[in-house]
Amino acid sequence: FQAEDGIRDRSPSRGLGDVYKRQIQGKSEILEIESNKWFLNITLPPLRLITVGAVHIAQPLAEIATISGYEVIIIDTRAAFANNQRFPDIKIINEWPEVALNELGIDNRTAVVTLTHDPKLDDSALNAALKSKAFYIGSLGSKKTHKARVQRLKIANFSDNEIKRIHGPIGLAIGAKSPQEIAISIISEIITTAIETVTIAAAPATIRDSESKYFSNVLIGGPCCWIYV
Repeated sequence: FQAEDGIRDRSPSRGLGDVYKRQIQGKSEILEIESNKWFLNITLPPLRLITVGAVHIAQPLAEIATISGYEVIIIDTRAAFANNQRFPDIKIINEWPEVALNELGIDNRTAVVTLTHDPKLDDSALNAALKSKAFYIGSLGSKKTHKARVQRLKIANFSDNEIKRIHGPIGLAIGAKSPQEIAISIISEIITTAIETVTIAAAPATIRDSESKYFSNVLIGGPCCWIYV
């Protein structure tokens, strides 16, 4: 194909399967497609951790999650607890959990954790999270607390399959006692779940020929244009 400006389209359509595979894996690398070498550059937003409840466990959790590369957001109506003095450099939202979560928009790269121990606040958050594509939903509390939570959610017309999405009690069973240890158990479970479940359904990528000036912006599910200059 010869464009009006002399630019020649050399779109290797048979290579899109390889491109899609690398996008799902989140890997940037050189691909050889139809005897041409292309560099595929995957561009992804960070995974998000939205924590409902600015309690003592939330502080080490926010710190560890940030170090792990997560974008952290704290939601709590109580400004005395949820503020940047207690959570430096963290986005704080002092709104009702369900309202805040709906405004943020929960996608499949978002984890939601409830820590308040207050059913009004936790259930408000879960009402939004369970209707979303969040890859992880977890709630702090004992087995007894979680059993009561399950009953409330059933009354609220959530199905058993929807309720089973909640990790409760939250975190990996490592015998954690202190807030720091509990935070480590939580982020460990989140990371494990992310590795097992998170896919990149529509990750933008740039493809460039490694030897010349092939380039393309690719979005799986959207337009794809391969151009040779």
